[in-house]
Amino acid sequence: MSIVVDTSFVVALIDTDDAHHGAAARFFEATDQDFVTTPLALAEIDHFVGRVGGQSAQQVLWDNFDAGVFGLRWWADGLRDMIAIARERPDLGLTDASLIALAARLHTTRIATLDFRHFRTLATADGRPFTLLPADA
Repeated sequence: MSIVVDTSFVVALIDTDDAHHGAAARFFEATDQDFVTTPLALAEIDHFVGRVGGQSAQQVLWDNFDAGVFGLRWWADGLRDMIAIARERPDLGLTDASLIALAARLHTTRIATLDFRHFRTLATADGRPFTLLPADA
């Protein structure tokens, strides 16, 4: 089963000064499941990692994606799916909407995130709440 990855989780994982680094790192090391995200989230992750850690941190991030540590997924109707979700919940923005669409596509409720403000208020199309990791592990 795959785990959908939000920007906040990856930033905490890479930034050793982040208050959530320890929890993110322990969870990441303890799981053998695939971590996947969307191209929109990757762009956001790249931006925040660059701001927090500079070019050297970005290089580590790129190496991790290149090595398959984090997978990247997109599909033909991804844009349509993401926009439909964003229209229902305009407070999310397209990046978070893309992650919800990816979770639906992968039939998972598992999202690695520290963004509880948005993701705790969301549910799958059939009404199941998302499992936010590492908090709900």
